[in-house]
Amino acid sequence: MRPSFTTKIMEKGDGNSQKKAHCLILPFPVQGHINPMLQFAKRLLQNGIQITFVVTQNVAKTALFSSTTSAIPLEIISLGSAADLPHGTSYDVYLARFLEFGSRTLKEALVRLADSGRPVDCIVYDPILPWGLDVAKEFGMAAAAFFTHSCAVDQIYYHVFKGELKVPLSGEEILLPGLPPLMPDDMPSFVHVHGAYPPFLEMTVNRFSGLENADWLFFNTFYKLEEEVIDNMAKFFPVKTVGPTIPSMYLDKRLSDDREYGLSIYNPDTEACMEWLKQRQPESVVYVSFGSLAKLGEEQMEELAWGLRLSNKHFLWVVRSSEESKLPKDFAKESWEMGLIVPWCPQLDVLAHEAVCCFVTHCGWNSTLEALSLGVPMVAIPQWSDQTTNSKFVMDVWKMGVWAKVDDNGVVGRETVARCIKDVMEGQRREDMKRNAGKWKELAREAVEEGGTSHKNIQDFLSAISSNRTSHHLPS
Repeated sequence: MRPSFTTKIMEKGDGNSQKKAHCLILPFPVQGHINPMLQFAKRLLQNGIQITFVVTQNVAKTALFSSTTSAIPLEIISLGSAADLPHGTSYDVYLARFLEFGSRTLKEALVRLADSGRPVDCIVYDPILPWGLDVAKEFGMAAAAFFTHSCAVDQIYYHVFKGELKVPLSGEEILLPGLPPLMPDDMPSFVHVHGAYPPFLEMTVNRFSGLENADWLFFNTFYKLEEEVIDNMAKFFPVKTVGPTIPSMYLDKRLSDDREYGLSIYNPDTEACMEWLKQRQPESVVYVSFGSLAKLGEEQMEELAWGLRLSNKHFLWVVRSSEESKLPKDFAKESWEMGLIVPWCPQLDVLAHEAVCCFVTHCGWNSTLEALSLGVPMVAIPQWSDQTTNSKFVMDVWKMGVWAKVDDNGVVGRETVARCIKDVMEGQRREDMKRNAGKWKELAREAVEEGGTSHKNIQDFLSAISSNRTSHHLPS
């Protein structure tokens, strides 16, 4: 049975009762997992909670930190060497090393923080790192798991974890509580493409191990977006929605200086992007980005390029430096009148710009939430992981985009790319998608405003950790 978080702190006359509660935030060290947990940390900090944010040595050395994160102290944990792990290390080896060295150096950090008069009351951890929960309980602290997928995707993985959804899939329609009927190719690729990603499936499913010992389960979503599945999950887990976790100035505007996540692996070409957009007409631009990790094949990159040209729309395309060689020869030079290609951009500013009408995206959960929150219809071209399921919901549940399906060779052809862009920007369904996009934008804002569902859940958490701070037991 899950223990309740009710232990009162043992006061010893040292003034500890006057100190703020202290949360340590432990994300999985990739951009898509760091950003939502960093935004959550800002919300806690705004409400008077002490924060310590944990990063690995590699993130500390290579990431770009902005002034908005300067008020958040960092603790650096190790993966066993000064350079963390070499490029190309398998995920199972990576996670094993993370468990061994990360958990050990995290414990050392907790002791160090306690010795400096800043004992930690609660660890908010990414459940991809389940040892975060073990460390919290070893130290007598509260623990909150922070999920960075949608609740719909986590419902699928939970049923795999329970053995109630068998992999490989049978090929028939899949019915799960709180979800619409799904076909196998609507499922996350770790589940649908059997045997293709065994370490990733194991890593993702194992997030549910030991969750009965967690005090809270936070999800980066909002109640109205996933109402049915959230109600079902809440029958078994202490589910709390706290999203969308994007900078405040794009939602409720309660944090006046919060216009960016504050940490980036890449340096955005902000001036070039915004100056180019200023010269475009309202609702005339296609924005294209596949995030920080996705790698398109050369054939897919070529078909996407010619599909953009075929659509006859202005486009702003993020092509990371490592992917530039996959572009058709001279494409950037020959497309200068219609398009701008940059290695990275300030995505939130771009999506919020009046010139942008359509977002061609891999439908990673952060990008999907940003588009929902800023009211930008999507063309989904999912690559792997949860992106196929997100694409299904974008098209058939939230009805604010289309899913560009692959052909028999596993590639989205240029004609399909162009047709889907035109469907979103000028087709018969354009007005419906635009209306739905406006609805979700408003509901996302309401969720984080005072009295909204996500705001209330965060306030309940703040109240609990402030009034029921734990006593700390430092293991010998």
